[in-house]
Amino acid sequence: MSLLKTKGWVLYDGMCGFCSWWIPFWEKTINKTGYGIAMLQDKWVMDELHLPEELVNKDIVLMFADGRKLVGADAYIFGMKTVWWSSPVGYLLSVPPFRQATWLFYKMFNRNRFLVSRVCRLKPVINSGKAS
Repeated sequence: MSLLKTKGWVLYDGMCGFCSWWIPFWEKTINKTGYGIAMLQDKWVMDELHLPEELVNKDIVLMFADGRKLVGADAYIFGMKTVWWSSPVGYLLSVPPFRQATWLFYKMFNRNRFLVSRVCRLKPVINSGKAS
């Protein structure tokens, strides 16, 4: 997908096995909504977002073409609202009590995603060089 023709980018952690499997799994669906995907560790992404390296693998980021960003559960909720078959759930999850619950689940899963990756044997795109 061309940088000029996209509405934005779904940016994921290439050091996370789950992220490296999950986001590319949905790439066709994401592309149909007008968004591209890239790893947070890609040089152009790091240059564009101006993130310190220690924050690069913290959260999923939805970066819009105009520079706005959504992170974490808000990126997932927005994404769900852009796909016709998941939009009812996305709108439901954006209502305050459900949004807070979605964020709680996201934070819990995000803290444990490397463990989930190991248990499910999901290999990261980028090897951190550390035993995880």
